[in-house]
Amino acid sequence: MSARAALLFASLLGASAQYTATYLPYDVPAQTEQNQAGTNECGGGSNASSLCQNVFLNSVTDFCLWAPPEPTYMGQPSSIGETEQIEVAWCMRSGYGTRLIPNGAITGAHFVQTADYVQVTGVGDLTMLNIPSGDEGGELDPHGADGNGNPVGGLVFGETFGGLQQYHEWTNFMDYQSFCFRACKDAPMAPLYCNHVYDVLGCDWNMPGNYDAGVFENCLGDSTQPMGIYVTNGTTTTFSQGDAVTPSAHPAGASSDCSELATISNEAAVPATATVFPGSASASLSSASASRSSGASGSGSGSGTASATNARGGAVPVMQLQGHEGLWLALVGVVAGAALLL
Repeated sequence: MSARAALLFASLLGASAQYTATYLPYDVPAQTEQNQAGTNECGGGSNASSLCQNVFLNSVTDFCLWAPPEPTYMGQPSSIGETEQIEVAWCMRSGYGTRLIPNGAITGAHFVQTADYVQVTGVGDLTMLNIPSGDEGGELDPHGADGNGNPVGGLVFGETFGGLQQYHEWTNFMDYQSFCFRACKDAPMAPLYCNHVYDVLGCDWNMPGNYDAGVFENCLGDSTQPMGIYVTNGTTTTFSQGDAVTPSAHPAGASSDCSELATISNEAAVPATATVFPGSASASLSSASASRSSGASGSGSGSGTASATNARGGAVPVMQLQGHEGLWLALVGVVAGAALLL
């Protein structure tokens, strides 16, 4: 990589990867963003009316998803596109002060840990999480059109990489019958492995992996190549959503050391594994208001239609770059493009 490309990369990445704050779930203010509908001060236990906006990703038996707080929003069914700013956490474990994912809602789930991220993919009846039947869903991420995230103030935590930590880069697609959630370890490549700009291409394209029903597993694995960046014979191409031809999804990284479970349940009586919370009350409707003005549902970083359809194959009509310099410049381009969408 030339000195010019290195400097450009460093300046752009440095500007985009400076996080304004880092939290832990037991040391966080009630709200971390302005106009936040819920709360990050969630206490312990669980609560069916919780407005907690903290998610945890630790294993196939200890993960959370974003979903609407109520079946209707402003008189209409709570589609992901309309409620992206106010989603709340639904978890498989009690102890986080969140709602519990109802038993039977998840009919297949696959957790994988790589060197760069953790990811959970699966299927189920997500109408049990207030997502309307037939809703093709949308994408949630910590950026959103206004930089405050979808949901606004949503935080993601985990302890997979040695100690409880906040994940600053993550992306989650939800629809009425499938889900995928990836959280990336803080590192220079995190914005690429958890890229949020391909928000209409769904789970299969952004997070290829195992979506089989009837299987519940924890695996180690190799990182899948960053979405939208393709290197062939030393030539790097970068796909932009909306280009005339959409390339095929990358092959999923290989998995190994998988352990299977017969099923999973919400384990309401099992303490959360990530941390021990202070003895404060759980977040509920009485501690945070769910009312907020409606926003544009098709933001540049969050929902549009996001059905989990397989991407189409074909050549990518984008700039051609050579060798390692091409890969780094592709990284710069994606980071800069993401920054423009904030």
